[in-house]
Amino acid sequence: MTTNLSTKHLRAFSALAQERNFTRAAERCHLSQPAFSALMNGLEDLAGARLFHRTTRAVELTKEGQVFEATVARLLEDFEDAFGELRAHAQLRKGRVTIAALPTVAGGELPADIARFLAQYPGIDVVLRDLTADSCLDVVRSRQADFALSAAVEPGPDLISEPLLRDRFHLVCRDDHPLAKRRHLKMKDIMELPQIRFEQTSSIRQHVDAAFYPAQPVTAFQVNQLVTAAGLVGAGLGVTLVPTLALFQFRMSGLVSIPVDLPLKDRELCLIRQRDSSDSVAVKAFVSVLRESLRPTSTSTRMNRPLGTDKSRF
Repeated sequence: MTTNLSTKHLRAFSALAQERNFTRAAERCHLSQPAFSALMNGLEDLAGARLFHRTTRAVELTKEGQVFEATVARLLEDFEDAFGELRAHAQLRKGRVTIAALPTVAGGELPADIARFLAQYPGIDVVLRDLTADSCLDVVRSRQADFALSAAVEPGPDLISEPLLRDRFHLVCRDDHPLAKRRHLKMKDIMELPQIRFEQTSSIRQHVDAAFYPAQPVTAFQVNQLVTAAGLVGAGLGVTLVPTLALFQFRMSGLVSIPVDLPLKDRELCLIRQRDSSDSVAVKAFVSVLRESLRPTSTSTRMNRPLGTDKSRF
């Protein structure tokens, strides 16, 4: 059976149990004495028992009141703790943001955004999971992450995808490569070049394969990590195609990047989350930081850059 018992009743009871005087208890609760008396009468009606024994000289707890007093103290303490926790989250003094992100984002753009967010909200816990594109979607679907930063895909009816920026592709090669002095490249320039390629689960690999289709790139090596590809390119064992966001992994002396015109639109980096999700205050604040940092624009302004001295933010 439900009752209309409220924290107002509990606070009034606690005040009277401590003060043992109606006038002082009413003042403590900022109520007139008649209003306070009516509140206590209502509490006793709800309880179905007398909680206080009133005399002309004092107010004492009955046996039932003594039993209720210990419970009320615990309930009020729990309520204060719960409400304090809620306010801390609402005021961004506490909270948690879990992000799934492609390695190209997790190691490039994102750390600076996390640092800026934590400088403003040091009480928020930020969890970062660097994953492949497919895994990013999986953890968002299973609600193990609040959102993902991943390449544009068909996310399905349960997810929504919001483009944040466009990311064009570059050929990375040694500075002594025959194409190293070119300012732009087209598909015909790179079709026969031995490439350092990535695993099929990589969003980079998927975009490059779609660009070459129905042809197949010449594979020199297939690797999983960008840093491995950088080492192989630096050793002269092939070239590689990567998006602008990945160029930070190729900051090695002797390497250059050249924009390539692929027969596809530039890759989009998207914010992906559950369609029916209700973001926490902390998540909303972090997404605002992302939108400010990653405005929808092309990142493809650099041409023929020597990567070993490139200090810019991608």
